[in-house]
Amino acid sequence: MTPMLIDSHCHLNYPGLVEDEEAVIARAHEAGVGAMISISTREREWDAVIAGAERHRNVFATVGIHPHEADQHPDIDTARLVAAAGHPKVVGIGETGLDYYYDKSDRERQRRSFRAHIAASRETQLPLIVHTRDAEDNTIEMLGEEMAEGAFPMVIHCFTGSTRLAEACLALGAYISISGIVTFRNAAALQETARLIPADRLLVETDSPFLAPVPMRGRTCEPGYVVHTARFLADLRGEDYQDLESITVNNTLKLFSKMSENCG
Repeated sequence: MTPMLIDSHCHLNYPGLVEDEEAVIARAHEAGVGAMISISTREREWDAVIAGAERHRNVFATVGIHPHEADQHPDIDTARLVAAAGHPKVVGIGETGLDYYYDKSDRERQRRSFRAHIAASRETQLPLIVHTRDAEDNTIEMLGEEMAEGAFPMVIHCFTGSTRLAEACLALGAYISISGIVTFRNAAALQETARLIPADRLLVETDSPFLAPVPMRGRTCEPGYVVHTARFLADLRGEDYQDLESITVNNTLKLFSKMSENCG
């Protein structure tokens, strides 16, 4: 049975969620969220993220290094990512990408790490989960260069960029995932971009435990809160909620095709 809604990006191993994992997942199911993808950001947490997915039929995992962690993983390579991605519950590569807003890691190391992840996505054909902040030019340039070397599936997660970034990534075949940020009062530009995303490229996520959507602002975000983001998006786009629910689920299962083997 296809789940009613999928949280395409959460961090179930992070403080705020991991202490109450069973209840968090139960509340998500009660809210109408049937599946979630738990995203890794450091190599040392891959085992824990995968173990969480093993404990729950409709929780899935990824393997990757966040750009903030690039300095701490100077030797990350495609082979290690590909090997870890062989686990049956690992459905994606990342999150990875470029973050020039905080600059917590050297930019060249970020770029090298990003390319290693792209190569792993290309080899496995598991989707690349892309984080990009204040790095639009480099992101567009690198994704274009790499796509020319061979296609790979991808999603721009927690999209907050410009319409230019959205259009460039859509032209490369990317999906775009919208988080609770779209519900914020100061998110007019993002809301306008969210209206323009083609229905067949749209995903929803929480990025929990961060970015709780209105009306849950101020709380620790949970996967169940993705329902609020989906309802807001349906209203914003002038779409029926059930239609948006079905569209985003189908898109997520199409992109993260490995999920379909165990999702239900």
